[in-house]
Amino acid sequence: MRVVSGKLKGRQLKAVPGMNTRPTTDKVKESVFNIIGPYFDGGLALDLFGGSGSLGIEAISRGIDKVIFVDKDGKAIQTIKQNIESFALESQVEIYRNDATRALNALQKREVSFDLILLDPPYKRHQLEELLHKISDFELLAKSGLIMAEHSKEVILPEELGNFKRTRQEHYGLTVISVYKYAIEVEGGN
Repeated sequence: MRVVSGKLKGRQLKAVPGMNTRPTTDKVKESVFNIIGPYFDGGLALDLFGGSGSLGIEAISRGIDKVIFVDKDGKAIQTIKQNIESFALESQVEIYRNDATRALNALQKREVSFDLILLDPPYKRHQLEELLHKISDFELLAKSGLIMAEHSKEVILPEELGNFKRTRQEHYGLTVISVYKYAIEVEGGN
């Protein structure tokens, strides 16, 4: 597992020990960022199921200013911290051990909005529709922002969810990438 592109290109990432985390392959990660980026002119990102931190670190490498990482697994949090320290990215991140739903509730109270939201939950405990509705209801996505949801091909997400519309969907074997943004661009939004 490595950083695919940007200022940290080629750097190796530590994986989360054990079998509870399924890392996004480098091939899928490269495809994801070619769809949603490939590069960013600053901005704030949320990596809601951080795992090793691979997706959020890739976003920083490609120009995102700051990433908030959330994961409920202690080993994942330790791995994210190790990867962040080895790349000296401490000033560009916040890391929280929390359940995804509780994390969204806490972020709503902070009145923050994200330019990029990365959702890569465990395939077996899929809760993407519920989370997308919460993100929509809480207005956690900036008006010009994107949501990338990685899921198994068995999960069929609707074309429209809350205020969001799926703008692209790509299949990579057992993995599917669904990209959402606001259905209607709101004038004067953030």
